[in-house]
Amino acid sequence: MALKRFGVSLEEELLVALDQYVKENGFANRSQALRFLVEKNVAEKKWLCDHVVAGTIVIMYNQAKKEISSKITAIQQHYRDVILSSSQYFLNEGFCLHIATVAGTAYRLTELSDRLIAIRGIKHGKLVMSRAD
Repeated sequence: MALKRFGVSLEEELLVALDQYVKENGFANRSQALRFLVEKNVAEKKWLCDHVVAGTIVIMYNQAKKEISSKITAIQQHYRDVILSSSQYFLNEGFCLHIATVAGTAYRLTELSDRLIAIRGIKHGKLVMSRAD
């Protein structure tokens, strides 16, 4: 696919943030970073649909906060139709890695992931999906 050139105007703070993003993520230049961000946005919008997908939801949290585990369980109860399995791995005295294997419509999996990741105390969360139909 042929590349097209265009100019972009950014406020100084956004330009500094973009340059930091380029550096932190190892992009060769600003153009590569902008392409990645636009492609990521387009892909994420595509997931807000009824395509059948499968994937995993990975979340990390402090296992000492017992209410987090209870909230995860409560949310997952409402999504039993899309959860294939759910596992917890205790990495050390502080952190727990929770992995849910899921399959269903992209919209429903995104909704579940958003609810889990939004639990107060979750340190990191990510949904990875691939089309399965």
